[in-house]
Amino acid sequence: MSNRMFTERDLLRLKGVHPDLVRVMSRARLATDFMVIEGLRTAERQAELVARGASQTLKSRHLTGHAVDIAPTLHGQPMWDWPLYHPMAAAVMDAANAESVAIIWGGTWTKFRDGPHFELDRTKYR
Repeated sequence: MSNRMFTERDLLRLKGVHPDLVRVMSRARLATDFMVIEGLRTAERQAELVARGASQTLKSRHLTGHAVDIAPTLHGQPMWDWPLYHPMAAAVMDAANAESVAIIWGGTWTKFRDGPHFELDRTKYR
C-alpha cells in the first residue's frame, strides 16, 4: 500500500499540465496507486512516438498540457497488464466527476485504445 503521495518524479512529469488535470490526478491518487509516465511533451517527442507507432497524431493533447499518461503500479513499478487499467480509470473518472472536470480516457477509444492516456475533453478545454 502506498502513502498516496506523488513522488518527486511524478510531480516533475506533471509540470506544465493544466491545473484541472493535475487536480483530478491528485484526487485519483488518493484512491489508487499509479505513476505518472508522461505529461507535457515537446513536438520532437511527439514525432518520435508517432514514428514508433506509439501515437497516431502529431496534434496530441500532450503538446498543450491537456493530457497525461499514467500506469498502475505494484511495489513502485509500472504494470502494463490491460485489466489493471480499468480500476485505475474508474478512480480517475470518479475524481474527475467529483472535481467537475470533463475527462476522456484513451482506453475507451475504438481505433487506438490507449489505456495510460487521460485528457481534458476538447469540447470543454481548448
